[in-house]
Amino acid sequence: MLLVSIPMTSFAQNTWEKQEVKKEEAAKVVVVKPNPDEKYLQGAVPVVDGKVVFSKSFEAPGKTAFELYNIIGKFLQDETREPNQINSQIVKADTTDYELGASYEEWLVFKSNAISLDRTRLYYVLKAACQDGKVTMEMSHIKYLYEEMRNPQRYKAEEWIVDKEAVNKKNTKLLPLSGKFRRKTIDRKDYLFNKIEDLLK
Repeated sequence: MLLVSIPMTSFAQNTWEKQEVKKEEAAKVVVVKPNPDEKYLQGAVPVVDGKVVFSKSFEAPGKTAFELYNIIGKFLQDETREPNQINSQIVKADTTDYELGASYEEWLVFKSNAISLDRTRLYYVLKAACQDGKVTMEMSHIKYLYEEMRNPQRYKAEEWIVDKEAVNKKNTKLLPLSGKFRRKTIDRKDYLFNKIEDLLK
């Protein structure tokens, strides 16, 4: 019988080398935590001709301008009756060009608990232009009334939530005070536009 001697060190060495390679690869992996402010940083608040204007077009294949006018009109009216509303109303309903407009005054809450309530009045206008298969929405004329019971402070979006006023120079985070207005305003815009998108599906 012929016995063949196989060096065991070769197996051990290969296994050890693989383990070492894995350790080195693992050591190179850098865990990057997501930035909670990412979606709110530079460029998140568009400025058009010096004014803050959020706009979005929604495709609605198969729906006429008249149908879309009625859908959006009901949505705008329903929003004026929500619990957070103070003095909101439809201000334009043009059945010739199928255009709508609504002015909103509502509470925007930053923080609410048993011992404190931090909120501001938010004012803005929503406009809708309806055509066959498409709706274009705009949110503009945004302003705030803050701490009205203690030390009333009035802000316009153009001087308060734009990049220069609400984002740090490194574009890594929002500034403490103006940043919370920027964050909540973007969240409110997203909520409204997402609702419209769902209605038109």
